[in-house]
Amino acid sequence: MRRVTQFPQGFGRLSQRGKQLQVCMLALALGVATQARAASCITQSAMLPDDLNVLVAAGGRLTTAILSEDSSALKSALLPAEAGEWDGMREAVEAAAPLVKGGHVELRSLYVLDASTQKAPADTQFFCSNASGSLTVTITMRELPPGKYAVVLADAAGAPLAGQMAVVLAWDAAASPQGWKLAGLTVRQGAIDGHDGVWYWSRARELAKAGQAWSAWYCFEVARALLIPVDFLSSPNLDKLNQEQGLVKLSSTGVSAQDVFPYTIQDTERTWKIEAVQADLSLRQADLGVTYDSAGIGDPAAQRTEAVAALSAFLKAQPALRTSFHGLWAYAMHDGKRSPVMELPMEKIP
Repeated sequence: MRRVTQFPQGFGRLSQRGKQLQVCMLALALGVATQARAASCITQSAMLPDDLNVLVAAGGRLTTAILSEDSSALKSALLPAEAGEWDGMREAVEAAAPLVKGGHVELRSLYVLDASTQKAPADTQFFCSNASGSLTVTITMRELPPGKYAVVLADAAGAPLAGQMAVVLAWDAAASPQGWKLAGLTVRQGAIDGHDGVWYWSRARELAKAGQAWSAWYCFEVARALLIPVDFLSSPNLDKLNQEQGLVKLSSTGVSAQDVFPYTIQDTERTWKIEAVQADLSLRQADLGVTYDSAGIGDPAAQRTEAVAALSAFLKAQPALRTSFHGLWAYAMHDGKRSPVMELPMEKIP
């Protein structure tokens, strides 16, 4: 499940949290802005009925087209300014097909974003509150051109991998009355082996209470990867997850699992330097990616031997990880270059 990315003209690059695996991000690149400019947001509960109906119809058509890989419907709805991004968009929809297979569209949330008063592209932040003001979702876009936009979040309900779809629309007055045109989309995995992000969040809490800090930390990472449909959106629930994860400390050092790197492991043959560990869902499994300092071996067989030794040393140092995750990815770091070597299920790592 590799991520496919296309960036259109006029939009900034998407900001990533670490190396979270994401299946398909294309067309509109959105991210956390360093300097945000306030603009208005309307949630679906506050939309006028006619406006809501038009947006629901547009979002439903496009997410259904993603589900059915209807390239002609998507291309016909593309914002003219994004015509040059079509090939990347088509390829990304094809790559996302396994995530939505077997599901049907259920719209989750809709937001209308008004940045029409801007004079030029700018980092822009939208605060989207419900009717009572008790819940605020923040949408942050980088280098957003002046205009009116919408974000439609939908689920491929019933799909084994619980694909989450996010469609970004731009209002094109010339295309009225159906003025919402496709400006970007994302499709991400929402479940692993029937377990969604909420399940992994609960599992992380259990592991934290049991004193298994490493396993808890990375279960929080998996939960976040499955719960975030797009990187440009934050919510109180995700903030709470981040806060809970931040409370997980290694008993031996009093720091988080993320703060121990580089992590040195001594085995019988050599000293291993682990540069980083992160959740890795690239095979649609709850794997961890382990980046280690490599000797720079050129022979593929020798590379694999080194990788197995590195993964084995890591698991001997942190054996509790075996029961919480499917397997490990080996990433060799040499001369500043990080290269994937192999993935092994836990039972195949000595």
